Amino acid sequence: MTYGLIVWGNSHYSNIIFRLQKRIIRIIVWIRGRDSCRGHFKKLQILSLKSQYILSLLLFVVDNGDYIKVNPEINNISTRNKSNLHPQISNLSLYQKGTYYSGISVSNSLPSQIKDLSHNRSRFKRALKNFLYFIQ
Repeated sequence: MTYGLIVWGNSHYSNIIFRLQKRIIRIIVWIRGRDSCRGHFKKLQILSLKSQYILSLLLFVVDNGDYIKVNPEINNISTRNKSNLHPQISNLSLYQKGTYYSGISVSNSLPSQIKDLSHNRSRFKRALKNFLYFIQ
């Protein structure tokens, strides 16, 4: 399910795969089709498809951080967004749904304590997984 998720995770087919993932969780824990799976995802420590997509996007951003500019590299004004990554301006929705742009957007919305761990990939991944389990 996660193979190539960074490429197809933002497509309309991801909703179909997410419904299949919920159906599998319901089969594993023997609950009815109308019952919520949210608590069972947390209990089984399985990331939902959307959380896995966010994880793969952010790991892509961390791995390719040398090619992404930070806001102070663009201008020297000290603002509240100085620690955020600078997305390239684009009006094309195809580009905005792509890996590069959406990875930067998701990265900018992370809490600062997780952003600060981006220099150490393993600690960043562990903290991000814990955060995604919490918000699921």
